[in-house]
Amino acid sequence: MKTYKLKINGNPYDVEIKEAKDNTITVEVNGSAYHIEMEKEVKATKTPVLVRSGTRPTQVEIPITNTAVPKKIVSPLPGVIVKVRVNVGDTVKTGDPLIILEAMKMENTILAESSGKVVSITTQAGNSVLQGDVLMEIG
Repeated sequence: MKTYKLKINGNPYDVEIKEAKDNTITVEVNGSAYHIEMEKEVKATKTPVLVRSGTRPTQVEIPITNTAVPKKIVSPLPGVIVKVRVNVGDTVKTGDPLIILEAMKMENTILAESSGKVVSITTQAGNSVLQGDVLMEIG
């Protein structure tokens, strides 16, 4: 089974566990066999078995409908709108660039957080916005 190198009272021992059954363990210490009786029964560890089903989960495409609650795109920081890259009615995918926002002399691209259709745009180029202001809605 397993072999261990132990040091007991400063003396080295090679201990090999030969068998563990119920409350009895058979070990070999430096070539001599010993039977050890435990007060409690030694429980064998159970190794979990990986079970994979033969089927793969199917990907269901959910159509975009007007009944969905629009997702609000908000300004992550205060700044000035440089460019709005989409129009009302455009279909966008997650990660598409929506707005260019200048903040602290740097241009930041605000990306779509979800797929859908642009329902409304509440800002335009040149507008100053604060952090948390709603810039557009995607439904």
